[in-house]
Amino acid sequence: MNTLLKKAKRRDAQAFVALMQENTKDMYKVAIAILSNDEDAADAIQDTILTCWEKLTTLKQDEFFKSWLTRILINKCNSILRKRRKLVPDDSMMDMQTGCECPGYQNAEWNEMLRCVDEKYRVILVLYYAEGFKIKEISEILRESESAVKRRLVEARKQMEQAYYPEKGRKRR
Repeated sequence: MNTLLKKAKRRDAQAFVALMQENTKDMYKVAIAILSNDEDAADAIQDTILTCWEKLTTLKQDEFFKSWLTRILINKCNSILRKRRKLVPDDSMMDMQTGCECPGYQNAEWNEMLRCVDEKYRVILVLYYAEGFKIKEISEILRESESAVKRRLVEARKQMEQAYYPEKGRKRR
């Protein structure tokens, strides 16, 4: 990836396309976890790729490319969410909010688990479990403290547990 990145920074379009192709699947996982909608995820990815092409020369440290790219994507997703919230909900919006079948994931159980977790925790789960980012990297991507990321990860796990094992929650109380 380093060679492609160096070529892409010199405005080699073919290298940039190859670099984006290497990262598209990972971008889709993050976008669909936040947006729960294929069309919106595709829009976010497309906007991210465009922004990446325009701003690639501003990346100072090549080893942080994936974190940088993911941060751009999350910002694009959040922008789409803000626009979506301004709309008056109708039946199609309700379908998007309750979850959709996400063909990018091979595991239906993973899909179902993501639907059980509040929107603000989904991205943490995807970055941590699906993408393999460390807590420190996630905190840099999301621009939050490591302790905040850890708290959100713990809360996401609790929500998953409550969704899958509701009887456990009743026994503890």
